[in-house]
Amino acid sequence: MTVIVLADESEVTAKLASEISICAKRALDESGVFRVGLSGGSVLNFLCNAIPRIDTDLSKWKFFFCDERYVVETDPESTYGVYKSKMVPRTNLKLEQFEPIDINLPLNDCASDYEHKILKEFGAKAGTIPIFDLLLLGMGPDGHTCSLFPNHALLDEQTKLIAPIADSPKPPPQRVTMTFPLINCANCCIFAMCGSSKAEMVKRIFVDKEDLPAGRVSPTNGELIIILDKAAGCHIRE
Repeated sequence: MTVIVLADESEVTAKLASEISICAKRALDESGVFRVGLSGGSVLNFLCNAIPRIDTDLSKWKFFFCDERYVVETDPESTYGVYKSKMVPRTNLKLEQFEPIDINLPLNDCASDYEHKILKEFGAKAGTIPIFDLLLLGMGPDGHTCSLFPNHALLDEQTKLIAPIADSPKPPPQRVTMTFPLINCANCCIFAMCGSSKAEMVKRIFVDKEDLPAGRVSPTNGELIIILDKAAGCHIRE
C-alpha cells in the first residue's frame, strides 16, 4: 500500500492523472486496451479534471462499473447516467466505451449478465477471475467501498465476481457490485480522497487497520494507491 498526502485537491488530481497515465501506458503496451472500473461520487469529479491531462489514446479505454444502482440511467442515482451526462461531453470518450448494467433484467439476472459481459470482454472462462488494469474506488462515511457495506454477507462472497444486493443500507437498496475476489485481482486499485470529512475514516481504516470494507481492498499481485489531500490525510504520519 502506497499512501500519498498532497497539499490540496489540485495536487491530488494531478497525481491521480499521473498514476492513471502509468496504468494506461502499461496496459496499452501489453494488450492494446485499457480496462478500467469506475465508481461514482467524487471519483467522477476527479476524472473529469484528470483525463484531459493524460496523453493517451482514449479510444483504447474500456469502462465498467465497480458498482451500480439498479435504476434507469435517467435517475440521478445512476452512476452510468452521471458519467454519460457529465464526463463524456467533456472528453473525447464515446458512450460505446462504457458497459452499463441491463436493468431490464431481474436484479439477480442483471448481476449475472454483467459478470458474463466482463468475462467476455477479457476472453475469460467462467471460474476464472479477469484482471482489470485499474479500479478507481470510493469510500463512504461508514467505510464501504463499491456496494460492499460493513457487516454485510457480501463481504465474504467468494464465488460471484459481480453480486446483486437488494438490501443496501444506503439507498437505493437494489444494486450490483464487484466482490472482493474480482477487486483484489486488479493490477491497480486507487482511492483518491479530499476533505476533512474523510479524515476520521482514513485513520480508522488505513492507520488503525479497523476491519471495514475499504480496508479489505488489497490486490494480491497488484498495487494499492491512496492519494489524499492534507485535510483527508491529517492523521497520516510522514
